[in-house]
Amino acid sequence: MQLSAGDYKFEWQGDWAQLPSGDSVPRGWAHHGMAFSNHGQIISFHPTESIVVILEQNGDLVRSFEAPVIEAHGLTLETNGIDQFIWLADNGRKRNPDYDYEYMPDPPIGKVVKMSMSGQLDMELGAPDIAAYNEGLFSPTSTIAFDSSKGGNGDIWVADGYGQSLVHRFTSGGEYLSTIDGALGAGRFDCPHSLWIDTRGTNPELLVADRANGRVQVFDMEGGYIRTIGADYFDRPTVFCDYVDDVVIVGELNARLTLVGPNDELVGYLGDNTPVSEEPAWPNEPDENDIPRRTSSLQAGLFNSPHGITSDDIGNIYVTEWLIGGRYTKLNRVG
Repeated sequence: MQLSAGDYKFEWQGDWAQLPSGDSVPRGWAHHGMAFSNHGQIISFHPTESIVVILEQNGDLVRSFEAPVIEAHGLTLETNGIDQFIWLADNGRKRNPDYDYEYMPDPPIGKVVKMSMSGQLDMELGAPDIAAYNEGLFSPTSTIAFDSSKGGNGDIWVADGYGQSLVHRFTSGGEYLSTIDGALGAGRFDCPHSLWIDTRGTNPELLVADRANGRVQVFDMEGGYIRTIGADYFDRPTVFCDYVDDVVIVGELNARLTLVGPNDELVGYLGDNTPVSEEPAWPNEPDENDIPRRTSSLQAGLFNSPHGITSDDIGNIYVTEWLIGGRYTKLNRVG
């Protein structure tokens, strides 16, 4: 199965990843991210267990380790010299198959954690001490460090996408600095789901996937609003990764990958399947008791619910999807 966007052509490879604890994979409702390491490996997360998985580009499992999180919702890497660290945004609860896939626990216990590539905990951050959390929940969905590989000072940015729809800035040591809410930009965030630091231009920029508003808001690294991207061509922008030729890939939950050029122009869509999100119990399907079960309508070449993406150094793309059992797909570049 081949698919293309603009001049970019790919061969679809399904069931790409070899996962540990394979007998538990089909039960978990996957809700996680991916990243490409400086060792040429794919970092992701298990659909069911609290386990980080490290994979070769052919899908072979290199190693895995437990992480102190309930749900590793967002996953990014921080680079310090030759060392890399994993940032996990834990939105604090997970859909539990033993409770008809209801979220457990309730209320959630959100946090972000930084771990070494061998699984050692390096840092943990909770909600900042601001008025929004006197009563409101903290349920982060993404975190990213403005590290030296991006020309940065180590500041940590955290998106509280499932809580108060705020984006917070911390120092490299975890001291709270400031918060943005989008109100001084295109408008108040509604589920700022993912963050990405864009270093393609002269000055780095912070991109915020303002998902429920169907747009990406762009800020400078002090939190000042610059512009909005894609209000006319995004549906539900969910996650970012950089790509070749100064292209950015934006995974959209409903249900495609969107390629965006260096001037914020739409390059094209991959695996576009947006109508699937209107089906009952999407991203899954209902059983005879209206309890979600894994959908039976997955098709090669069409996405269902992209939630995590990354790309390697030769232009292949890797995708995880949000559904029971997860779906791990590789798009092998052929043109």
